Amino acid sequence: MGKRILISGASSGFGALAARGLADAGHTVYAGMRDLRGRNAKQADEAARYSPNLRAVELDVTSDASVEAAVRTVLDEQPRLEVLVHNAGHMVTGPAEAFTPEQLASLYDTNVLGTQRLNRAALPHLRRARDGLLVWVGSSSTRGGTPPYLAPYFAAKAGMDALAASYALELARWGIESTIVVPGSFTSGTNHYAHSGKPADEAVAAEYETYYAGLLDDLARRMAELEPPEADVRAVAQAIVRVVGMPKGRRPFRVHIDPSDDGAEVVNAVADRVRAEFLRRIGLADLLHPHLEPLHV
Repeated sequence: MGKRILISGASSGFGALAARGLADAGHTVYAGMRDLRGRNAKQADEAARYSPNLRAVELDVTSDASVEAAVRTVLDEQPRLEVLVHNAGHMVTGPAEAFTPEQLASLYDTNVLGTQRLNRAALPHLRRARDGLLVWVGSSSTRGGTPPYLAPYFAAKAGMDALAASYALELARWGIESTIVVPGSFTSGTNHYAHSGKPADEAVAAEYETYYAGLLDDLARRMAELEPPEADVRAVAQAIVRVVGMPKGRRPFRVHIDPSDDGAEVVNAVADRVRAEFLRRIGLADLLHPHLEPLHV
């Protein structure tokens, strides 16, 4: 039986591909997008025409009211909400010093606080059902090799990854499962690089050109060269579809899709093993997997 799913940031890239893939798999998917009557009107119309299982819903993860309204829409139309896919994110490129604190706060608001807003709106319903799944679309940058000039984005993704890991433990006894999907760098097929933000302090950014002249253009070329020809951004969406379709209790904690192999899979394997060993040492091994039966309280 198909699940009822709400996915954030579904107007393009990983989100749009995952929404369509999940709909193709027979799930009922609410594709969260901002400004359905404006800049994303075309994307919302395309979603509606793509499949009867796919519908667009207004969702701005930086707005409490928008997030709460999106969750209400799903629950007004469906008997329950079973899966959240935290996909919304924004990238910026440039020297870290040239970004204002307000810019970093805004990036953190989208990439990290947005997941918290969505969780607070939806988790009471999942906890009441003692069932559900959170899928977090992270980044290999949290533990893999990282180039310069992406520091604010990397920092925000690391914050989201840490939040996801803690949520996994705190939701396990409620019967709610968590998986972190870890894409590597895909230089095509998403709008991350095309729509990336720039530093507000142009004077500082210009100073960095003294010693780092042309670094951004050179970096884009080098990253593209590192990516193998067979790299396909659709693999990320396919991984999300597979995770959602797996039986409860059998889903992996982390899934990597990294054609360029920046090393994150190796480092995460060690970090996740250490995490599991520590939980066993302190007598909390039961938190490593969702409880399949409701606890009697």
